[in-house]
Amino acid sequence: MTSQLRKDHISGRWVIIASERSKRPDDFRPAQPEKKDNPAGFCPFCSGNETKTPPEVFSLRKNGSGPDEPGWWVRVVPNKFPALTRGALPQRASQGLFESMEGIGVHEVIIETPEHDQEWSDLPLAHLRDVLWTYQQRIRSIETESQYQYIQVFKNKGKEAGASLSHPHSQIVATPIIPKRVKEEVWSSDRFFRKTKKCLFCRTLEQEITAKERLIRINSHFAVTAPFASRFPFEMRVLPLRHSPFFSKVSDAELLSLADNLKAVLTKFRNILSDPPFNVILHQGPHPVLARKTWPNVESLFHWHLEIIPVLTRLAGFEWGTGFYINPVPPELAASYLRE
Repeated sequence: MTSQLRKDHISGRWVIIASERSKRPDDFRPAQPEKKDNPAGFCPFCSGNETKTPPEVFSLRKNGSGPDEPGWWVRVVPNKFPALTRGALPQRASQGLFESMEGIGVHEVIIETPEHDQEWSDLPLAHLRDVLWTYQQRIRSIETESQYQYIQVFKNKGKEAGASLSHPHSQIVATPIIPKRVKEEVWSSDRFFRKTKKCLFCRTLEQEITAKERLIRINSHFAVTAPFASRFPFEMRVLPLRHSPFFSKVSDAELLSLADNLKAVLTKFRNILSDPPFNVILHQGPHPVLARKTWPNVESLFHWHLEIIPVLTRLAGFEWGTGFYINPVPPELAASYLRE
């Protein structure tokens, strides 16, 4: 197979699948494993150090334990160095062509476990489900403040993926504007729905399940695929089989099913790719009230999903200059390795 240009209809971007540069999983194995923070040293996220973080805003705890003390298994705190801070809806200011607004928003940290070295692949399913359930609770809480138009949940694992601390954690950032990338996905979905009266994600999922060549894992509620136009080696997309635009509407049974898929595929990452750094990114519809006003058919046209991106390659001049990505591992090949 020669190199191909492939289009991702969800984002509208093009990707170069450089098959002639094709690599195997062993080609990405690091010469030395990433060094983690010394578990014996100080970590503000470890149990016993609760007073070293801002006061918690949410936690799952054993009976009898109080806020900001040991006894929790999932804990949420404001980011000590937030990118955005809470406040009323900011006004836009203009100086000729230049627009700005005050940095209003929410920035929280979900500490996923009191154990310093327990990643998602190590956690019991019920615990991982609780982490995902915590995402839901924080999204629902933040959505009561209508000035926040979009809520982004993400996880950076490893320094190369952007994590400043190795203790397992995720982050939530709520913004007073809808990010460009989210708008692009909703616009693409809207155009497809107007044309076909079908959800673009549902249609993509149907085709992937039928073809099977990029299908990595499927259970009762979720499918994991290597996207047709994968930007990065071993990139994965997790899609619910039930159409839904909002992660906050996921049922308890679906959360457990999602935890099952995440634990399984991240265990494969660890075993096949020697535990690489990775990012997990939740894509969902904008604030439900705003979304329904702007896109009246948002319930039918958009479909929430997760992206899982291992950090195995670096972007360089061509990518930055053109917006194209060059992927040396065809997604069909990546899926076959991950199925094994």
